[in-house]
Amino acid sequence: MRIAPLAIAAAGIMTVFTSPVATGLTPDQAEDAFDAFVDVYWDDEADYFFTYSDHEIHPEHAHGPEGGLYTDYWWEAQLWEMVMDTYERTGSTDSRQLIDDVYDGFRAAYPDFSENDWNDDIGWWARGSIRAYEITGDPEYLNAAQAMFDFIAAYEDTTYGGGIWWKNVDVGDGTRNEKNVATNATAVYTAMRLYAATGDRAYLDTAERIYAWLDANFNQDGHLRDHVAGDGEYTDWDWTYNQGNFAGAALEMYLHSGDAAYLADATSAVDWAAQNLTSSETFLYEGVDDAGGFKAILTRNIRALIDKAGQTQYEQLLTDNATQAANHLNSSGIGGYNWAAPTAELDTVPMQSLAAAAGVAVMQQATPDGYTGVIEGSGVYEAENAVRDGIDSESSAAGFTGRGYLAGWNADGTSVTFHVNVVDAGTYPMQLRFAAGAGDAVRSLEVNGASAASVSFPRTGGWDQWSTVSASVPLESGHNTIVLRFDAAAGSTDYVNIDRLVLAL
Repeated sequence: MRIAPLAIAAAGIMTVFTSPVATGLTPDQAEDAFDAFVDVYWDDEADYFFTYSDHEIHPEHAHGPEGGLYTDYWWEAQLWEMVMDTYERTGSTDSRQLIDDVYDGFRAAYPDFSENDWNDDIGWWARGSIRAYEITGDPEYLNAAQAMFDFIAAYEDTTYGGGIWWKNVDVGDGTRNEKNVATNATAVYTAMRLYAATGDRAYLDTAERIYAWLDANFNQDGHLRDHVAGDGEYTDWDWTYNQGNFAGAALEMYLHSGDAAYLADATSAVDWAAQNLTSSETFLYEGVDDAGGFKAILTRNIRALIDKAGQTQYEQLLTDNATQAANHLNSSGIGGYNWAAPTAELDTVPMQSLAAAAGVAVMQQATPDGYTGVIEGSGVYEAENAVRDGIDSESSAAGFTGRGYLAGWNADGTSVTFHVNVVDAGTYPMQLRFAAGAGDAVRSLEVNGASAASVSFPRTGGWDQWSTVSASVPLESGHNTIVLRFDAAAGSTDYVNIDRLVLAL
């Protein structure tokens, strides 16, 4: 299942936390994170993962077996991949057994895999199954991968020039169905692995055909479009998992052919994500529900690029993101939706298993470097990647940095929160890049929940005329929040577009 764009402020996310002492990324911590996740989410009687940490059904995501008590079809596939990440790193007997147990629980819950309207969901289990076969050698997994892939491949046609339909119902109806990266890039990966396992040329032909269609229609110099529907209209939603899915597909094509153009496609997709879907070099908070697990798909394919194609330029990026996630676990050892911010305690905010698993996954994928300090990153925070409450983003006025800016901002109570991590406590110079085409604007400033001096944004010559304003903020060692808020009572006025925040580190 795939979601529509999410409002990226959710209940419990905006709470001000006290940052824990950073512990760094070590092999023991990666193992401890996996063990904590299993302790909180695994039900060894049902052979299934719970959807929420409190083992209750929540109406906001009541999907999956037992009315949503257990994770849905797609989520469980992602948690299975996380288990395999752990086994490949550790070779532990417990994680090896869990590979089989998760699969058994899934098949018990869904005895007929095809009773699912969503081809991308089925495709994720096909992808996981071929990986499980490669790990274990068990032919049952190969058979499952073939059956699932062959089922969804039947929904490839020439509408929009090619590709597999997202759903296996409403086929051909672009008002109710679409074709997207989520379904098709995953299919390319699985087809290539099935070709390697079976030698059946049909899998290679399918992969080459779908990849060529994706590359021609969705890949815009490394920036992946999301889907095509209707009369052929493309929608550009920016998700880390689209970037990662395409990179993984391109890598598989490169490994088979040796054609450097495929490798360039893979690295361009990762580079675009690293440049545009990060906050101070930490992959951004994308929201809750399905989006909570997207980052792990990107980082898993980054790991593959390093291991299989020697792209070691991504090693530190991966390790720093894993360390960032590790540094913000709660006291139960569970992580959350935003790797750059502390995770709420489970007795205050029940945590979704998909998001928690993403943090565990990146810790398995990264190479521990033993660093025990705070991850600061570059100090550049694109506003469109910050946590927003009631503010939209745009990309129509020329001259912005990143992939856009915050715009249309003049409603009381709306805000943007930047999650900032610094090694040393102190007062830091901060610069905000903005446009104020309608006149002088003012916004309230809060640092770690305390009010600070308001920020004034003088009129600029137009919305495509950008300027900067400077301020100083007192920051604590570790995690901090910097909030800009429209507060009419405190004197906030007029529209202002915010492009980015730059902290002098």
